[in-house]
Amino acid sequence: MGGGFVAFITVLGIIPRLIQLSKTYKLVKVYTASIIIGLLFGTYLSFADVNLHQPVFLLTIWGLFHGIFNGMLAAALTEVLNVYPILTRRIRLERSLLILLMAITFGKIFGSLFQWTIFVKL
Repeated sequence: MGGGFVAFITVLGIIPRLIQLSKTYKLVKVYTASIIIGLLFGTYLSFADVNLHQPVFLLTIWGLFHGIFNGMLAAALTEVLNVYPILTRRIRLERSLLILLMAITFGKIFGSLFQWTIFVKL
């Protein structure tokens, strides 16, 4: 799961865009190390039966970091999704943008349903 997520944010180019927007080019090694450590730690917490009894203050900070991450991820996805209108203008399919987005959406839905009903045995 963690590897798939890292592949997802890598393919979308979120980290380079984040570095570009925040003008933190010197911290590329920090970004890379943070992603790897976060991936390993998240994978460990997913599979281990760990119960961390933390005070509310630390849980609030943890939640704040999660909120910041999710907000930045949503902003990066918004930046990346601007590709579709540009692409449709370049290949002169402005009137078909809705059809293109619906095809992508329904393809994801049907692909997920197919995977869960055929390949995932509960």
